[in-house]
Amino acid sequence: MAGRPRSFDRDTALAAAIELFWRAGYEETTIAMLTKAMGVTPPSLYAAFGDKDTLFDEASALYFGRICEAIDSAAARPTAREAIAVMLDDTARAHTDTLTPLGCLMLTEPRLAAQRKNIHGRLMDRIARGITDGDLPATVRPDQLASFLMAVMRGMSGCARDGGSTEEILAIAHFATAAIPDRGTT
Repeated sequence: MAGRPRSFDRDTALAAAIELFWRAGYEETTIAMLTKAMGVTPPSLYAAFGDKDTLFDEASALYFGRICEAIDSAAARPTAREAIAVMLDDTARAHTDTLTPLGCLMLTEPRLAAQRKNIHGRLMDRIARGITDGDLPATVRPDQLASFLMAVMRGMSGCARDGGSTEEILAIAHFATAAIPDRGTT
């Protein structure tokens, strides 16, 4: 016997959990808040997702997967500068999208340090490829530029959460892009 079928859509419930964790943060999010947002009972939540930690892990993995897709899409641009410009522009627009909570869950949630490290590594790889391809000067240190970009994105997230407009956050992205050394710069 397979048991009683679920009376909710798992994907919809996960989307609601992501949004709640994003708005409130892991520590402030309670099971009562989750069950209300997800439209499930506590027994259904525990049966489908386990405990709050397991639910957060599954929800944040889904969220992180979407971020990786966006970063990888931007990284596919022909030059490192273009890849970074697109990534920062997309990030600014995502942080201020009125259809989602402001800012970025991955950049602000303390429990997601490993995911931030992963993004840092992806940035380092794209920057290193830009150096090898000759679109960035050989003097650029991929780890330092990737750290700078992560700091910019975290700052953009904070500004968005504080009510910064899309135009303000895009201006930060454009100034950060302008700070990237040209291949003619030593």
